[in-house]
Amino acid sequence: MTNELRGKSAIVGVGHAGFGEAHGQTAYDIMAQSSFAALKDAGLKLSDVDGLFCTMMEDSMPVLMAAEYLGITPRYIDGTMTGGSSFVNYLTSATMALEMGLCDVALICYGSNQRTASGKLMTVSKLPPYEGLYSPRYPISGYALAAARHMYEYGTTRENLADVAVAARAWASHNPEAFTRDPLSREDVLASRMIGDPLTKLDCCLVTDGGGAVVLVRADRAKDFPNAPVYVLGSAAESSHRQVSQMKDYTTTAARESGKRAFAMAGVTPADIDVVELYDAFTINTILFLEDLGFCKKGEGGAFVSDGRIAPGGALAVNTNGGGLSCVHPGMYGIFTIIEAARQIRGDAPGMQLDGVELAVAHGNGGVLSSQVTAILGSESTV
Repeated sequence: MTNELRGKSAIVGVGHAGFGEAHGQTAYDIMAQSSFAALKDAGLKLSDVDGLFCTMMEDSMPVLMAAEYLGITPRYIDGTMTGGSSFVNYLTSATMALEMGLCDVALICYGSNQRTASGKLMTVSKLPPYEGLYSPRYPISGYALAAARHMYEYGTTRENLADVAVAARAWASHNPEAFTRDPLSREDVLASRMIGDPLTKLDCCLVTDGGGAVVLVRADRAKDFPNAPVYVLGSAAESSHRQVSQMKDYTTTAARESGKRAFAMAGVTPADIDVVELYDAFTINTILFLEDLGFCKKGEGGAFVSDGRIAPGGALAVNTNGGGLSCVHPGMYGIFTIIEAARQIRGDAPGMQLDGVELAVAHGNGGVLSSQVTAILGSESTV
């Protein structure tokens, strides 16, 4: 059944707002500005939106609040919250809603003022009951566990982790929209303050404000808009746990399953992919996801990311906007993987635009390596 959804929806507009610091703006202000930017990009009006897909970090009913704030009464809504993977997951539900005629224009949107509101890298979720007793530095402690286990089991080094951050910064240095563009070396990462052993401050994502939005329509309408359409060729989700203490293997995430099914639905393999946009909340994420999505073998991720292999000019383009480590990370990053993948395919990325991008991966992560969602996006020639 999922293969019948291949290429049935297309992204026709993307937008963002509030990157870095948006003083005086609420999270919903930033969400709305991002939505307006995406709709303008698509040549549409707010009144055209009849499908709304949204979650926020500060509200128990965010999609209802978002609809009210925007002043719309959509026919179809989805506010499913799986953390930062939510927005990639919405690609599936939006495609289904569009294909079934439940809506005609789907808007996926998000906004956060995390930096100017609190400035802290921390969750707003209630701590899991059996872990909160130990006062973990949530979510950093969970990712540190995964990094430490990968180092123990496969010989991954702190230098390997640092190379992920260095590569992200190298991409960001070309991106005028990135929050942090200063030069970064492996030595800088290793020397930065330890936050949760083995993760230093520079192994951790940014804390910024920002929002993003994506507009989708049915494929049969995709060519009626100003920009080249970007088609949703494959998408799949897999969840493995909520509490990191219940993760069966700290070195293997559910991306192994979500990736397998997304690639199968799209009818392509990792070798066919031109750019990879991953949710890099921490440097270990990039290593784990490259392994689990099939870009390298399990245990080889540390070596794979070293020596500039995922940096500009390397063998595999990963997080071409600078990622959550250097571009933007306003509480949840998933929607920005979609936006950057779409821009690379359209050929209008604001940073380093790569030549001939036809296929891209957008991968979202939620919770503490808990929810994994993989999407394969493609140009018209790939449908």
